[in-house]
Amino acid sequence: MPLFIDFILAVGLILAVIGLFLVPYLHYLEQLKKDRELLLTVTNLHRGTDSERKLVLRLLKLGIPAKTIFHDLYLETSYKRFAQIDLVVPTKVGIIVFEVKEYSGWIFGSGHQKEWTQILAFGKQKFRLYNPVIQNKKHIERLRLKLPQFANVPFFSVVVFYGSCEFKNVTQIPQDVFLIKAWDVASILDQILTGNPLAHYENKWEIVQLLAQATSNGDNLDVRWQHIQNLRAIEPVDNQRNVSNEYIVPFPSIWRLKPKFWRF
Repeated sequence: MPLFIDFILAVGLILAVIGLFLVPYLHYLEQLKKDRELLLTVTNLHRGTDSERKLVLRLLKLGIPAKTIFHDLYLETSYKRFAQIDLVVPTKVGIIVFEVKEYSGWIFGSGHQKEWTQILAFGKQKFRLYNPVIQNKKHIERLRLKLPQFANVPFFSVVVFYGSCEFKNVTQIPQDVFLIKAWDVASILDQILTGNPLAHYENKWEIVQLLAQATSNGDNLDVRWQHIQNLRAIEPVDNQRNVSNEYIVPFPSIWRLKPKFWRF
């Protein structure tokens, strides 16, 4: 009898230990499933970068409606040339345009410099990156050219950095630009939505059509490939690894999200 009791206690202890680790893991898997389903209300899992999809998920969890988040847009600017825009969110106060980056190390630069510098290994490695403030400014300028009504619609430029990078010496950022780390997204979003008057949209449907078309352009592999080639032609030589990492042509997926049309 004592041996049987010891056996039962041992089995119970083992099951308790297994449960201690298994239950949190199962909860983690369930949360991953929920996040995946939530993300799919806006975009496909192969679109954009991991950081962009993290931002999409963050916006959704902050209460931004899925139907007002446009991810991984390819806005046609001229024949066979497209501007890739990470995220565009039309809101009641204007249109928020997000540029998303992910870097480690120290970041140096000025709001007016064409290129910024990433420093790794305490100064032993240096890489150049195109100024994301200027990059997003050009995105907004190209968007404004698409519709006459955009002349009277406020645009907000938000540049979000993911990763462990530190803004070591980043200066002269224009007042109308929000340069932030990922953990500041909620506060900046609240600042924009509560600190500005309502925007006047002449034709919301026209805006939806434009953004939806730019999003669907990204499903065209020829468009994505041509955009990569255009980037390689202008990107600094020592930053080519960043181009290839941020713009990946995925294997064609048979699953496509149908364009949605909505009101905002």
